[in-house]
Amino acid sequence: MCDSTLTIYCITAMRQFGGNFEKSRLILHELGLMKRLLSRSRFSRRVNRLIDLIHLLFHKLGSVLKDLHCESRYLLDSFPVCDNIRIKRCRIVQDEQYRGAMTSKRRYFYGVRVQILTTSDGIPLEFCILPGGCADLQGLAELALDLPEMAELFVDAGYNFYEWEDYLREIQELQLQVPRKANSKRSREPWLEIYKSLMRKYIETTIGEITKLFPKKIHATNLNGFLLKIALFLFAFQIDKAFIQ
Repeated sequence: MCDSTLTIYCITAMRQFGGNFEKSRLILHELGLMKRLLSRSRFSRRVNRLIDLIHLLFHKLGSVLKDLHCESRYLLDSFPVCDNIRIKRCRIVQDEQYRGAMTSKRRYFYGVRVQILTTSDGIPLEFCILPGGCADLQGLAELALDLPEMAELFVDAGYNFYEWEDYLREIQELQLQVPRKANSKRSREPWLEIYKSLMRKYIETTIGEITKLFPKKIHATNLNGFLLKIALFLFAFQIDKAFIQ
């Protein structure tokens, strides 16, 4: 069985069965859509080797979608995966670096933080996955940010760092649109702050749509399998948003 067939199994599992590979494997075979059927253990081993391919496919497709995107407005934000309530029984990660906080929602979590870059209409283009304790600015540094010149990137107040704004504007010719705080040393035009606030709602809606795909519990036996499933959920959403919806 080739990797492309395995990828179809995985995408179907993410979109239709809440990430359950076994249901996807059996149902597609019973319907005659997939003729060959690997054993459960062999299937699991093959899938776990797909993580690099999934990342490559996601970012290659994202590069194509950037070229097709007519606007120069992009959105960036992060969201947590896993809740604070599962700390005591968590076995996949065991480190303080995975303990994070969402200041805007006034809540803590124990797991990973996903940084995602999307178009203005919510199609994912780039992503990275970091421990929950990492700040948003660390995620910004991990992304390629391969965007057109003079593009506008709308972020939340967690990315408010003047040196980064100046660097992106001078080196990458990218305008980082950050909501200003009340004590900001830089000007705060009321009309621009309203515009930033309106654009922020689009990325919040997109994150809500992504997390709807997640089951109540993402089943994985190790950290690599957990990260693979997150990447597959994002890849499935990218395909769904760009070509199906």
